[in-house]
Amino acid sequence: MVILLQGAEVFAPERLGQQDILIEGQQITYIGEVPVEAVTDLPHASVIDARGLTAVPGFIDPHVHIAGGGGEGGYANRTPEILVSDIVSAGVTTVVGCLGTDGVTRSHADLLAKARALEADGISTYIYTGSYQVPARTLTGTVVDDVVLIDKVIGVGEVAISDRRSFQPTVEALAELVSHSHVGGLLSGKAGVTHFHVGPYWSRLAPLHRLLDEYPIAPQAVYATHITRSTELLADAVSLAAKGATVDMTAGSTTAESVRDYIELGGDLTRLTLSSDANGSLPEFDAHGRLIGLEVAKQTTLFEQVWECAELPGMDLSQALALVTSNTADALVLGHKGRLRSGCDADVLLTDDQHTIRLAFSRGREIVRDGEPQIRGTFE
Repeated sequence: MVILLQGAEVFAPERLGQQDILIEGQQITYIGEVPVEAVTDLPHASVIDARGLTAVPGFIDPHVHIAGGGGEGGYANRTPEILVSDIVSAGVTTVVGCLGTDGVTRSHADLLAKARALEADGISTYIYTGSYQVPARTLTGTVVDDVVLIDKVIGVGEVAISDRRSFQPTVEALAELVSHSHVGGLLSGKAGVTHFHVGPYWSRLAPLHRLLDEYPIAPQAVYATHITRSTELLADAVSLAAKGATVDMTAGSTTAESVRDYIELGGDLTRLTLSSDANGSLPEFDAHGRLIGLEVAKQTTLFEQVWECAELPGMDLSQALALVTSNTADALVLGHKGRLRSGCDADVLLTDDQHTIRLAFSRGREIVRDGEPQIRGTFE
């Protein structure tokens, strides 16, 4: 297929102005002015008038419980698998799946199978090996082997620290884990990151600071999420990002305010990403650690908060989009994702002034039209 998107206002995520986008097969091959006659005579070619629409890269969500999560309240609290229609409705074209608290009744085989199913449905997928637990549970027996030998594994996570649900690993154990993932990344050309779940305990990011200060750990190998639990944790995340690590905010109703606070604290925006935690549980515990409430995270929150961030004083749409496109692609070493440019995958959203997705493509395939998903899972 050849698709010409004509006259969209392009944010790649940097603003390029009004441009045409040429898609051939699964890739973007040109951005600029393209004469219509250059494609109209080609077989299976289509020309789409995108004037008045904004073209942005498909979102990358680096933290999704694609096979479900939860379970902190017992077997009945296990959350369901995610639906591909829910993913694409939120403008997401690439997801990274992870296990969470439960690495016992949920397996990496399930996670890998679900990732392959979602990719067959029409989006791009990757996964983390491991879970909250240290030592990490894996598919092959070791983290380094999983990263090197399994195509979809790009790192290990989400490893829990500063949380009652953590397995309370020593800093030495964390250093070993991060090193295994990092070396696996070096050998396979992948990110080799370690994705850390950060809980509300007073130690906050202290274990990760010690990793970077006391061990020969590459800072880009450290990727910490859930950094908005408190003002103190957010300030700690600013300090960690200054050392070269990537930090991530879980999208919620106040994410734009948290981004504003991060900026005011001097945080490096190029080291910040947003994620949804979709289909993971959002448990609420009392002071004694008893579960008193439970909700399920939704991917649509991520989409909504990106546009909220774009309205912040001193912040523009390019910076807001980078939090879910180019920044995430850089953190996960996905050079073919997160940008609208020649050679990148044709993951493109076309939105109107009300931020409705009028058209969306994943690797050149139409996945959303007029806000409605055009792909669904087998059993939807």
